[in-house]
Amino acid sequence: MPSDTNRPRAVAVETSSRLGSIAVSQGGRILASRAFTQQRRHAVELLPTLDATLAELGWRSDDIDEIYVSAGPGSFTGLRISITFARTMAKAVGCRLVLVPTVHVLAANAPPDVAHLAVVLDAKREQIYTAVFSRPAPGRPLAEVLPVALRTPAEMLAAAPRPLHLLGEGIDYHRDALTVGPDVIELPRDLWPPRAESVCRIGWAMACRGEFTAPQDAIPVYIRKPEAEEVWERRHGRQG
Repeated sequence: MPSDTNRPRAVAVETSSRLGSIAVSQGGRILASRAFTQQRRHAVELLPTLDATLAELGWRSDDIDEIYVSAGPGSFTGLRISITFARTMAKAVGCRLVLVPTVHVLAANAPPDVAHLAVVLDAKREQIYTAVFSRPAPGRPLAEVLPVALRTPAEMLAAAPRPLHLLGEGIDYHRDALTVGPDVIELPRDLWPPRAESVCRIGWAMACRGEFTAPQDAIPVYIRKPEAEEVWERRHGRQG
């Protein structure tokens, strides 16, 4: 590769939520980031946004050594777009691929004084995709204590420690069931969306640990099957 192997050049992609974004880094240092201009336009904006950002840096696509992708759970369509893009790019230019759990990307938005955090993403049918994080000690990073899964809000609240802070775009869909109060606190709305900068930082740390995924093995973290697939299987007598 043309880049210095000791300072790999990387692209991070986040399309799991309404508004997508990308970030570009070298050796773990973020050089540029850019959000898409419109919501739910990932397929239209991903390539032009990335191309413009690379051009500003004087990079070409074959300069990229690593690609970090927010892998879900999240929007089925958004995840398919970014994973397909990452697999294609990895095969085309030979870069290595890191799949970053979206709940970790979201947890990175939490303020440093948050001791316990629940990520809340809408899964429809009165359920949420959720994971719970806690700090082992003040000043330490949040660590996952309840793995990402499909739960009802009540199930998540019953299992999570207090005081519990909430963030994620699923809050608005399940507000009545989340019983916000003195020991369940909703974080500001500007902390709810996942960001490509966090994908970049977490992806870099995973890459340093050698946590790469072969392109042919890269699949989104759906947890639940897409609704269209479930409908097809019910109509044709197939299950799980």
